[in-house]
Amino acid sequence: MGTDPVERFKSERGNHFEGPQTGQQPVGRWEDPLPVEAFKVGRRTRSSPRSGKPATWRRGPADSQLLRNAQSALMNIGDPWPDLEEAELRVWTMQTKLHQWAITDPDRCFDDLNNLVYDPSFLVVAWSRVRDNKGGRTAGVDGVIPRSLDVQAGDVLAELRETLKARRFTPERVREKLIPKANGKVRRLGIPTALDRTVQASLKLILEPIFEADFKPCSYGFRPKRRAQDAIAEIHYFG
Repeated sequence: MGTDPVERFKSERGNHFEGPQTGQQPVGRWEDPLPVEAFKVGRRTRSSPRSGKPATWRRGPADSQLLRNAQSALMNIGDPWPDLEEAELRVWTMQTKLHQWAITDPDRCFDDLNNLVYDPSFLVVAWSRVRDNKGGRTAGVDGVIPRSLDVQAGDVLAELRETLKARRFTPERVREKLIPKANGKVRRLGIPTALDRTVQASLKLILEPIFEADFKPCSYGFRPKRRAQDAIAEIHYFG
């Protein structure tokens, strides 16, 4: 575990994409299973997808035992860490199950999700996103720049995993940076450490498919593969 497990697959799967142009039919609900981001995560009551609107990730019901069985396929601790391509496939499989269960049972309380946070596949995918996005060039209070970690990344992830598994992980304070605005004022930007960002990204991979089930097709704010331009395109299309 001395090499970067995602070195061979340097790419970023961002949430934004080239949306519909004015006059074209807008996109439906998020259909890409990998924009490839917890104990007793409470689920709030949500509306079911409206008839005639595209819905995604449908599947049958499952209980906590099935969730543990699904996790077991990911938790082969003795196996080598997966590369990014394999990790993304495993993460997508688990995300699909989580999303389908969320759609089937709106009132479900998901448990046993903590194991997924430190699952090797989730950590590999989370780390690849932290390292490869624009913030990967910026350090937190620890002074560690994600993109500067090459051969050390494997050891860092292994240590992080053990810390999470032992429930000894504690987030660091956030580095504050003032960003100038066009009007002469500044906005405060909080920059977490590389490890904190990795844990956040892993949590996002788990929670996003669950809570995506709550959104209506007309919701565009802070959702994967959706942006303000898509909302404007929908206004033009239906207007």
